[in-house]
Amino acid sequence: MRRLAHPQSPIVMIGNAGLTDAVAAELERALATHELVKVSVRIGDRERRNEALAGLAGRTSSELVQRIGNVGVFYRRRAELPKIVIPDK
Repeated sequence: MRRLAHPQSPIVMIGNAGLTDAVAAELERALATHELVKVSVRIGDRERRNEALAGLAGRTSSELVQRIGNVGVFYRRRAELPKIVIPDK
């Protein structure tokens, strides 16, 4: 999944206001369309950044696949017609 996310640009941004209902709703819409979404977090404090990303994963029932710097990658499989197929281990 990290390889698939690498060329993508962040399409959801979290600003200084932190994790808001609008940000969670935007990620919900993006995950419903794309399944794999990059989120940019523009919060200076590392601890607050980690809390925002973890909270966003919880509120959207998605998985935080990777976090590098101020960017997190989220994944949530679509129930119908998934684009990303993960082979069984």
